[in-house]
Amino acid sequence: MGSYTPVLPPHRQEHAPEAAPEILPPVSGYASQDAPPARRRPLWAVAPATYLLVGINCVVFLAMVARGISPMSPSVDQLMNWGANNAGNVLIAGEWWRIVTAMFLHVGILHLATNMWCLWNLGLLAEPLMGSAGLLAAYILTGAAGNLLSTLVNWVWPIREGGTILFPAGAGASGAVFGIAGVLIVLLKSRRLPVPHDELKRLRRSVIYFAAINLAIGFSIWGGNFLFRSGLNIDNMAHLGGFASGLLFAMPLVPRIGSPRDIFQTRMRIAIGMLTGLLVLFGFFLAHLAPQS
Repeated sequence: MGSYTPVLPPHRQEHAPEAAPEILPPVSGYASQDAPPARRRPLWAVAPATYLLVGINCVVFLAMVARGISPMSPSVDQLMNWGANNAGNVLIAGEWWRIVTAMFLHVGILHLATNMWCLWNLGLLAEPLMGSAGLLAAYILTGAAGNLLSTLVNWVWPIREGGTILFPAGAGASGAVFGIAGVLIVLLKSRRLPVPHDELKRLRRSVIYFAAINLAIGFSIWGGNFLFRSGLNIDNMAHLGGFASGLLFAMPLVPRIGSPRDIFQTRMRIAIGMLTGLLVLFGFFLAHLAPQS
């Protein structure tokens, strides 16, 4: 069960690059002294996709609690009823929708809170660079990539108890969070951004530390469980798949800030089409692993 959530290193949000304000030409060759100051948009309006994703995850969790599911430790059966990922259900029963639903499902309030904290911080940094549609696409596609890789690994190496083969349930937004981190590592290297080089370097280093530290923590916990049977399972493959696909998704991209709109939109279409095509091919490969009825 993917109950681990990444921890975000602290960084000052006020230095995150924001969408460039629209510049209007002065009227009659001069700027009016009586013009009212521009209103500062609320933060949710600057990054609506970030707040939308956080809101969906929270609403799903509240709906689960309202239906009587424990807010601290829901059972595996309850998680499966709400859409957790499971290699057997996906590959044998054909329930491919779990690849998407699992990234909006969490194993208790602590799991939700830490994932949403990371999503909020990384989303506020990433959304001005890739736009709202780009952030939504990155969340869905990289989260799906992580869940597909997790499905493959759990199918090939299932849990064996006696003569019984078990497939663990996976849930959580952390695969998509690692995906957004991967996108940021690439985009923050762009020289198009109107941000001082030292500041970009500091932000990028912070995201790299976030990914490296949390991947190391995840594999350390997995190793401890393998050696000592601690009972805490980490879906490291979802994290690794999300992160790798985030790097891949960002390769054709240029940041929205500092780039001509047509170039940015063309590169975004290429990125979405490329990763979507790879995921479809990977899905066809997985579909042929299960015995055909």
